[in-house]
Amino acid sequence: MTQAPQLRPLGAALGTEVLGIDLSKPLEAGTFAGIQAAFAEHPVLVFRDQDLGAPELAAFGRRFGAPRPHALTKYRHVDCPEVSWLTNVEETGKIDWYGVKRATAWHTDSTFEDALPLLAMLHAKEVPSEKGGTMFADMRAAYDALPEARKQLLSGLNGLHGRSSGPDGERLYGDDKGVTDKKYQEVQWPAVTRHPGDRTVDPVRQSHAHAWLRRHEAGGGVATDR
Repeated sequence: MTQAPQLRPLGAALGTEVLGIDLSKPLEAGTFAGIQAAFAEHPVLVFRDQDLGAPELAAFGRRFGAPRPHALTKYRHVDCPEVSWLTNVEETGKIDWYGVKRATAWHTDSTFEDALPLLAMLHAKEVPSEKGGTMFADMRAAYDALPEARKQLLSGLNGLHGRSSGPDGERLYGDDKGVTDKKYQEVQWPAVTRHPGDRTVDPVRQSHAHAWLRRHEAGGGVATDR
């Protein structure tokens, strides 16, 4: 029998809890279609009390498309490279200071890749007894609240994105950029695009953007610094 997801709002701006779903088990097509429909309407979905291993998490991700292994090879799961650890502890038990920085500034962009991500999944395995919560912001609501003139300005801009550039790239990585299995070239993305999952107008996360180009300059014009 198809298990239809039940939804419970968690906040005024965003955040919706999905009830009655066990992600450790294979989902019927109708059940997954309900999850997809919920995600199209609600940009942050919460599935409480799940206990997933890396294979189950990766399998759920594959239902949405091809998972993308994280750029940093050190944190990829040994059995499921498309799953990446967010941890502040080395395998030896010592503090992983690079991991501390990375976990503190975790975000859902990877806009330095050749294709924009559809979504990101975060599954908590060990959490602090207090604080350490994950914060989300509704970029669509922020865009909708902008004056029309600012929306028009953004519609004509491309951002220049790099893995180690931009506010997060330099602040997070500093001189230590981490080990990757390929060299990332700078890429351009529109400041505002349409999300393929819900067809809404969404601002592209700019934490790895370091400069802007007016759209007619994107083929090689002069960049406007951020």
